Amino acid sequence: MSPERPKPYHHGDLKAALIDGAVELIAERGVRDFSMAELSRRLGVTVAAPYRHFADRDELLAAVAVRALRVFGQALTAQSSETDPPERRLAAMAGGYVRFAAQQRALFSVVFGFGLDKKGPYPELRQAYEDVEGTLGSCVAELCPGDADTAEQLADAIEAIAHGYATLLTDQPESPDPAAVDHAVGRAARAVLALIRGSAALREGA
Repeated sequence: MSPERPKPYHHGDLKAALIDGAVELIAERGVRDFSMAELSRRLGVTVAAPYRHFADRDELLAAVAVRALRVFGQALTAQSSETDPPERRLAAMAGGYVRFAAQQRALFSVVFGFGLDKKGPYPELRQAYEDVEGTLGSCVAELCPGDADTAEQLADAIEAIAHGYATLLTDQPESPDPAAVDHAVGRAARAVLALIRGSAALREGA
């Protein structure tokens, strides 16, 4: 079998091409097996070329994570409106979380599996995380006015439900079929609604 031929780099925005190429490579190999050298080879540039835009592998992964988090944030709010009751918005966020994981597996793996500290030395990455966390946190706060402890517990529980259903899909070697994705999305949303209806138990536990 002849070796894979690299995709030549044709246009002028190498920085964007590196991020695009990193997403493709991570989709194939996962974050752990991603390398700058392989990315350079596929783009048809020298191994030194990426370092004109990114200091090292981690800085490039941080840029990929920023993109992933922006897409993730859009997915969380795609199926609801600001005029919807907060419990409906939160259920839709859980469903959006699961759908993002299933349909954007490479980006999902970057958000949750690349191991960079979200409070580390990358300001754009910190801001991207804060934006996503703020989307969930502000909605939960509407359900728990003046009760920060319960709001934190509820937010953690909603994330755990959504991440659990997402992981059940992404742990499979093959991409799930659309019906399986829809099923998991619906179950995550209903579980969040059930959790919210029983959230008084969080106050009792406290």
